[in-house]
Amino acid sequence: MNRGFYTIMAAQFFSSLADNALLFVAIDLLITMQSPAWITPLLKFLFVLFYVLLAAFVGAFADSLPKGRVMFYANLVKIFGCALLFYDVHPLAAYAIVGIGAAIYSPAKYGILTELLPPEKLVAANGWIEGLTITSIILGTVMGGILVGDRAEAIMLGWHIGIPNAESGALMIVAVLYIAAALFNLRIPLTGCVYPHQERNPARLIEDFANCCSILWKDKLGQISLAVTTLFWGTGATLQFIVLEWAKQSLHMTYEKATTMVGLVGLGVTVGAVMSARMITLRRSLSVIPLGVAMGVMVMAMAFVYSTWIAYPMLIMIGVLSGFFVVPMNALLQHRGHVLMSAGHSIAVQNFNENLSILTMLAVYSLMLRLHLDLNTIIILFGLFLAGTMIFIMRLHAANQREHDSLALIGEHKH
Repeated sequence: MNRGFYTIMAAQFFSSLADNALLFVAIDLLITMQSPAWITPLLKFLFVLFYVLLAAFVGAFADSLPKGRVMFYANLVKIFGCALLFYDVHPLAAYAIVGIGAAIYSPAKYGILTELLPPEKLVAANGWIEGLTITSIILGTVMGGILVGDRAEAIMLGWHIGIPNAESGALMIVAVLYIAAALFNLRIPLTGCVYPHQERNPARLIEDFANCCSILWKDKLGQISLAVTTLFWGTGATLQFIVLEWAKQSLHMTYEKATTMVGLVGLGVTVGAVMSARMITLRRSLSVIPLGVAMGVMVMAMAFVYSTWIAYPMLIMIGVLSGFFVVPMNALLQHRGHVLMSAGHSIAVQNFNENLSILTMLAVYSLMLRLHLDLNTIIILFGLFLAGTMIFIMRLHAANQREHDSLALIGEHKH
């Protein structure tokens, strides 16, 4: 890997670290405001909403400028969203602004990989990027929990630099992380990739985006990898909130301790992502799909666990399974997208589908809480849905393979 790749990794790490720390600081602000439990998942819902609303436009924007500059502008938007919390703007509104920055950031972050690296290095690069992103999610989750804890409050108030409360100190530290990411963005090298003139008419952009979506969903390899990554990100985002609530209810943990349990799943994903990057080639990427079914079964088992000693390895194992199967799927999807259309456009299609999945699952989870469904019932339904959908995807892939084999056979007979 060249130096430019490591600069991208550093920028991504600090930006993602800040996003995740800020999420848990915002959750704590909602708790302080005594908001009902069903409001909490809406933080992530509004953050992700802009990935969906802006999907048709951010791909073209990412391809119209050098990607390092796009990432820099996106981080400025995130800093603005973080700053709004200093002025008592509601956490839902402020975190939604950060979501706009994240939506602009994403196509550039992934699109630059296909510009900078040859296809044979994409699985390894994805392993590193996903591993690092998940590491930043773990650290950000734990960091967010620590920053709003009593010990951190005592330390920050002891600095005597005019910090009125723990939340303000936590927000200052998050802002510093965003600034560090922006500085790394300025160091990202120019790749020399120039795309054709980008469309600016909104109606044409939406039409073009719909066409890109159709191309990727109709492609036999594209549809399988897109279905798996779409399911993974939807379940992953919802699992964060389920584990947080489960740790508090079933394991009787404080909010600060519960955030470390969310971090354990992330730790497992990192291990799984690194193992996958080393063991699975792009050609063998579809062989990992059955692991998704195993992950669904393990999630259901959470409903019957009340001991922390069983919970620790179990959450790590759920993470390992998900990390191992998502990295090859991501690499395959990027490769197909790059072959079928431009990098920025294919990532925008991926983001749209994945984040639509996150929105749907978070909305359903929030509704279940609003209807006062028992948490263990929610966990079992969630695991069943995950395992069942993965079985359906496996059958779809098998049907695609049979169709491909029979078409190849017909072609041979014609010759």
